[in-house]
Amino acid sequence: MKTPFVWGIRTFIMGIINATPDSFSGDGVLTGAAAVGAAAAAAAVSQAQQFVADGADILDIGGESTRPGSEPISAAEELARILPVITAVRQTVDIPISVDTYRAEVARAALDAGADWVNDIWGLRMDADMAPLIAEKGCPVIIMHNRSRPKDVIQQEKLGGMYLGAQYDDLFADIIRELQTSITLALAAGVQKEQIILDPGIGFGKSIGHNLQLINELNRLKAMGYPILLGPSRKSFIGYTLGLPPDDRVEGTAATIAIGIDRGADMVRAHDVKAMARVAKMTDKIVRGRK
Repeated sequence: MKTPFVWGIRTFIMGIINATPDSFSGDGVLTGAAAVGAAAAAAAVSQAQQFVADGADILDIGGESTRPGSEPISAAEELARILPVITAVRQTVDIPISVDTYRAEVARAALDAGADWVNDIWGLRMDADMAPLIAEKGCPVIIMHNRSRPKDVIQQEKLGGMYLGAQYDDLFADIIRELQTSITLALAAGVQKEQIILDPGIGFGKSIGHNLQLINELNRLKAMGYPILLGPSRKSFIGYTLGLPPDDRVEGTAATIAIGIDRGADMVRAHDVKAMARVAKMTDKIVRGRK
């Protein structure tokens, strides 16, 4: 499946559907009465339909929490969480679905179940079979920069996890070099250049200052020649900056997304789809002259 988006004409919105019980943002569909299976699928379908109505262009479905300090789950558990959700959502909406996973086994099953993209938070470096799978399926792939290390995380009640020990010789030079390593893996496996989207990895192994700098200078990544996905939604650097919990970060998220669009983001990943679709539309009107 070729990317259905014409990059640069406007900002596209990726709506987040967390098929998890422990999402940092508190919006996972595996909570309360919704357990793995039909109830979770029904909750996800309702969320997906609302997101489409609110302006989402693509849905990102993941089954493993990536919050700082979270514990990994098995591939079997990840599959049990996401496959019923992807199957149900695919039958209900007609916009693209991205599966948020770094495991090739999970990605293959998700693509077979109706997903269209792969969103790999480890940039094809965690599973050697991922890049060949992407090439085989011919699907778009989001390659994210990631230096997450659990030992670098501190936790504060209400504000969540934050990376303190993340060290870079030169933030952008290091990120560009490491993203290029992932791109080389993809191209060597046969992934087509036009199928690659880059994500600078806001919040993944980066301090508050790193995240703020990344957004402010995001245009430096555009020189790599790929569309950019920005994912700052509700993240802890916003919480620590404003002193607010995840469910009260909509204004902070809006500011990061508006600046990110101005600095060259082509797509933004959001929990609050309606609000961020409006932010993107307004920002596009200012910076792109869109009607």
